[in-house]
Order: sequence, then structure tokens, then C-alpha cells
Amino acid sequence: MAEVKRIKLGTQGLEVSAQGLGCMGMSAFYGPPKPEPDMIALIHHAINSGVTFLDTSDIYGPHTNEILLGKALKGGLREKVELATKFGVCFQEGKSEIKGDPGYVRAACEASIKRLLVDCIDLYYQHRIDTSIPIEITMGELKKLVEEGKIKYIGLSEASASTIRRAHAVHPITAIQLEWSLWSKDIEEEIVPTCRELGIGIVAYSPLGQGFLLLGTKLVETFKEGDVRKYLPKFQPENVEHNKHLFERVNKMAARKQCTPSQLALAWVHHQGDDVCPIPGTTKIENFNQNIGTLSVKLTPEEMAELESIASADAVKGERYGDRVPTYKTSDTPPLSSWKAV
Repeated sequence: MAEVKRIKLGTQGLEVSAQGLGCMGMSAFYGPPKPEPDMIALIHHAINSGVTFLDTSDIYGPHTNEILLGKALKGGLREKVELATKFGVCFQEGKSEIKGDPGYVRAACEASIKRLLVDCIDLYYQHRIDTSIPIEITMGELKKLVEEGKIKYIGLSEASASTIRRAHAVHPITAIQLEWSLWSKDIEEEIVPTCRELGIGIVAYSPLGQGFLLLGTKLVETFKEGDVRKYLPKFQPENVEHNKHLFERVNKMAARKQCTPSQLALAWVHHQGDDVCPIPGTTKIENFNQNIGTLSVKLTPEEMAELESIASADAVKGERYGDRVPTYKTSDTPPLSSWKAV
């Protein structure tokens, strides 16, 4: 099995495995929760394989994914991993709400610490930005949590370039988490350069296009009840018909390289730079092993250029999410000068 090197994520001192493990699908959003003993075995296998950067959130379940990780890390494994979780999305009475007020930030952090059975969270992200509150207010509370030793590093997920700059001015941001793959490249224009200018690491979620770059159109046939991908624009029949050409071209190139299409797609993310850490999620040990095999796939500048042309602007049809899901494009917050504490 390929050796998993270590990388520095951001410039604040956090060091992680060069590839992480997204744990969401074990408990939520991609169909029914998977059997707990199997998922704990997978997490242990990942750690033993050198993948120590584990990604969760309080909304996965809700709460059940953090509880799962807490159980999996009992017995001395906590010290071997870099644990990332998130706050900011809460379900109440069947509706989701984005919250970033100081009281909520603190309560969410303390609740995550309890569920994870830890004293401190390594990397704590704001999962979605509360656009009713200046980002400086949310960051002020996160800064206090760092000073109190409850979290080590601060991250943001789905934040715009201007939000990142304003947040970073309050307390250094260690990592920005965003979707980045051959089928989702829009962050390259503004957010990636902003992160590099400020020395912030980039954590790429859904680096396999939510599974599309693993299975192509066959993926759609696997969706079970409770799989949110059924409703996403890119997976609608009229768009899948167009998007299958991207997968077919990646598949052809992978055959030449003697690797799988998902390994080629993941290798493309790794080749973006040492400040980028993809966190492919899986619920199967064989898929995890395949993802690790990616680390042996080397791409020449010519091959990178070929992949860029395959993933050109018109290669994929459909937005990432529907209108109701907030993303970095809708994450700007009011100016601090407008804030009056309640």
C-alpha cells in the first residue's frame, strides 16, 4: 500500500496526512446509516494505513457521526489522529438554520467535544456562514475557544474570498474547506489564490464528484432512499446525459495510465499542490484502499493539461446544489460597523 506522506495545512502549525477521510456518508445524507461495527473497522483501517485526518460535522446524523468517531477513537487512538469537525447548521422542527452567534458557537463546540469524547478539537470549521452576523463576531468567539484550549485551529467551509479575508484579520484561518474536483472547479478563480496569498490550507471535499468520478452514470442506479444526490442538479437525467462524457474521457485516460478513473481524478486534486488535502469519503474498505493507491499515481504536466481540457468550463452541466443550499457564493456577511449586540 502506498505510503501516506504528511503535509502542513496552513501556516499555523497543523500537520495532517496528505489525504484525509470524509466520514459523512457513514451516518448521513448518502442513504441509510451504515452498520457501526463496519464503520469503526474502516476508521481503524484508515488510521493503520496512515490516513489520520478525519472529517466530520455535528450536522451529520445529526450528531451520530461525531458519536461514531468518539467510539472509534477510544483506547488511545485519539493521539494518532487530526480531528476536524464543524458547526453552524442546525435542524429545528424539520428546517435547517445557519447560526454563527457567539452563544451558539460556544454551545456547539462544547457539545461536539462531549460527543467526540475528547478534550480539544484539532480543526474546528464554521460549516456554513451565518449571513445575518458579521464574520468578525463569529470569529471572535472562535478565537476565545482557541485561547481556552478547546480548539487548536480554525477553519471555514464554503466561505467567499472577502469573508475569508475578514475572518483571517481577526484570527489566522488554518484551512478552507470547499468542493474541488474535475467536475467542480469554480473555486480556482478567486478562492484558491486568496488562500495562497494568506497562507491558508485548502481541504477539498467531494474530490470524486460525489462518487460520479468513481462510477459514472452507474452511480445514479445505486442511490437509495435518503440519498440527497438524487435531488442535486448535476444528477438530474438531462444533465447526467451530458456529464457522462467527462467520466468517459477520464476513464479512457485512466486505462492508458493503468489506474482507475477515481484514482486519476483524485491524483489531479493531489497535483494541485502541497497545500491541498482531499478528503474522499467512503464506507467500503476496498474503495478506501483504491483511494490510497492514488498516492502512487504521478501525472506529467502534459497529463495535467489533458485533464484540464477534459474538465473545461462546459464539461459539466448543473449547479452544485439547488437554490436553498448556501455556498461560498452567498456567504458575505454584514459589515462589523452594522452590528449591535442583542
